[in-house]
Amino acid sequence: MSSKERPTLGGTRIKTRKRNIAAPLDPAAFADAVVQIYLDNAGDLEMLGAKMLGLNINADANLCNIGNGFPIYCHVVFTGGRTQPGTTKPDEGERHPYSIIDCEPTREIILPSVIYTQKILRRKPFLIKNLENVMRRFLQSLELFEENERKKLAIFTALAFSQKLSGLPPETVFQPLLKDNLVAKGIVLSFITDFFKEYLVDNSLDDLISILKRGKMEENLMEFFPSAKRSAEGFSEHFSKEGLIPLVEYNEKKIFEVKLKEMKSALTTQIAEEADMSEVIDTVKQRVKDAKLPDIEIVRILWDVLMDAVQWSGKNQQQNANSALRQVKTWAQLLNTFCTNGKLELELLYKVQMQCYEDAKLMKLFPEIVRSLYDQDVLAEDTILHWFRKGTNPKGRQTFVKALEPFVNWLEEAEEEE
Repeated sequence: MSSKERPTLGGTRIKTRKRNIAAPLDPAAFADAVVQIYLDNAGDLEMLGAKMLGLNINADANLCNIGNGFPIYCHVVFTGGRTQPGTTKPDEGERHPYSIIDCEPTREIILPSVIYTQKILRRKPFLIKNLENVMRRFLQSLELFEENERKKLAIFTALAFSQKLSGLPPETVFQPLLKDNLVAKGIVLSFITDFFKEYLVDNSLDDLISILKRGKMEENLMEFFPSAKRSAEGFSEHFSKEGLIPLVEYNEKKIFEVKLKEMKSALTTQIAEEADMSEVIDTVKQRVKDAKLPDIEIVRILWDVLMDAVQWSGKNQQQNANSALRQVKTWAQLLNTFCTNGKLELELLYKVQMQCYEDAKLMKLFPEIVRSLYDQDVLAEDTILHWFRKGTNPKGRQTFVKALEPFVNWLEEAEEEE
């Protein structure tokens, strides 16, 4: 026996495993078979689903090749039959009147198609890629549909996410929409508006934001708008007219947060570089004017930026006190410029209270910081007394009131002498 030959048992026969030989798919025959089931059963989706899944032993042989035929099934469900390549125009062959684009644009009529597509995908999860490809082609070809047909497609898409259609990723829907020609014609904006309105019927704004994040569109909602309308005002005007007020408020909040972040970043840079006081004040005034930021937020940002710029010591309490008081003294004019009334002064005092409460190394510095702000004419006597007697923020209040009591007693005695 050659050393390369494998030993075999005498008299044994090696049987070749029989393989299923799949007949090549005939797209036309497959589509006609699906249409015929619709016609035979008056649009009964239960029967269609059973035959597509092979649950019915009498199912047409053409439907056995569901893996390759699922995209065709989707086209028949959407359009009612075969379509000419690259268009939505009917092709030869039978058609049925129960398709999504032929029905009324209501969730009650479209929802059953979503549910039975879901049933097929649960039994045959490998088909989700086929659905993704079909959805992508439809969405990239929105201009081929009539306006009311696009609305039906938007309702179907929203219901697909609302029903958590097995594994359909949001980027499959949102990314194909960003074709320049579709955006420029306003087709995308109309589609996405119908999508938002339908999705929010059964879901919260947080749910919508979640799928936008997964689809990498949360930060890019403006890209759905034609360039001429791509502004915060255009966004608010459009979605307010459509009754999507929560979405408008969410976007305004996002814009507000971005403006605050940009201002804080600019101030941090200027203070770190020890810019001239007048230059910093001018920067703040200009950003307040451009971004229309409220005075209370300005006071909060100023204090955060000033304290973030301090080089704190991990152990030396006296060094921390000196650093904080030096920072207050250095930038007192900046704080004074924007703490223009008792309400804003009180807001600054609450901000100091919160920082000292949340940062253990600053806990004992509260009375010294308040005294320094008083000495620099940032906080008025009336503001300090109001906080001491009627302050509403409970965080660490009992401790801070006790620590500030000697200073308050001094203020009250001075007031009585006058």
